[in-house]
Amino acid sequence: MRLHLITVGEPKLPYARAGWDEYEKRLRRYHKIQVTRISGKNQTAESEAIARAAGKAPLILLDPRGQQHTSEGLAQYLDQQALHGHGELALAIGGPDGHTDQLRAQAHHLWSLSTLTLPHDLAMLLMTEALYRAATISAGEPYHRG
Repeated sequence: MRLHLITVGEPKLPYARAGWDEYEKRLRRYHKIQVTRISGKNQTAESEAIARAAGKAPLILLDPRGQQHTSEGLAQYLDQQALHGHGELALAIGGPDGHTDQLRAQAHHLWSLSTLTLPHDLAMLLMTEALYRAATISAGEPYHRG
């Protein structure tokens, strides 16, 4: 499956940049990865740019109003999307003000990493690690223990 990771900005802190790079590299063993970075101007412009970047792919927005998944649950969700014929999924992290209601209404799924408010850099790192962990679970590999 192709995962199109769309973010407003990119990780700025060294730990987050290193983590993003590491997990993006690891993810490429399991999925075709495309990364699109959008410059942040305002919530409306960011949401419009995310919608354009996603194109016709089902859009999964990282949003605090979304559904939380266990690692196993995320793996099952992604596997189900592939079984339903979705060859590509677009996953998007918005800017500081999040996504517009209009974009949320267009989304295929809302995914919440946590009920905590997370710094942007940390959210990007957690998303890539969670996707990698889900891929290893689906592949039956030992990265995930628990």
